[in-house]
Amino acid sequence: MAGIKALVGLSFSGAVGLTFLLLGCALEQYGVYWPLFVLFFYILAPLPHVIARRCGDYGDSASNVCLELAYFFTTGIVISAFGLPIILARKSLIQWGACGLVMAGNVSIFLTILGFFLVFGSGDEFGWEQW
Repeated sequence: MAGIKALVGLSFSGAVGLTFLLLGCALEQYGVYWPLFVLFFYILAPLPHVIARRCGDYGDSASNVCLELAYFFTTGIVISAFGLPIILARKSLIQWGACGLVMAGNVSIFLTILGFFLVFGSGDEFGWEQW
């Protein structure tokens, strides 16, 4: 039952984040859809970690090079997702209000992705493999 509650909570959090992103694009005073390019970062963010968990060996060592490299790439992707709306706003392609809404959406979506890996990636009694 805890897995279902976590799944519903993560779904709600993801929906809130996408709502912020779409509000930053579709509100009448903003009306520019350039911020939707952060969707690529949402798709790319979990990929290095998924690949590292598939290829890496999780022994008793304190550090795993493959996992550390995945963290490095994931950090670069997340920072790029936060940097893109700022650059678009500085170049006057979007307004600063839209940038703020996209940033709020970024926080919500990336916390959702983190929560998914914390809840369903641990291999406890409920894993994401069962879904």
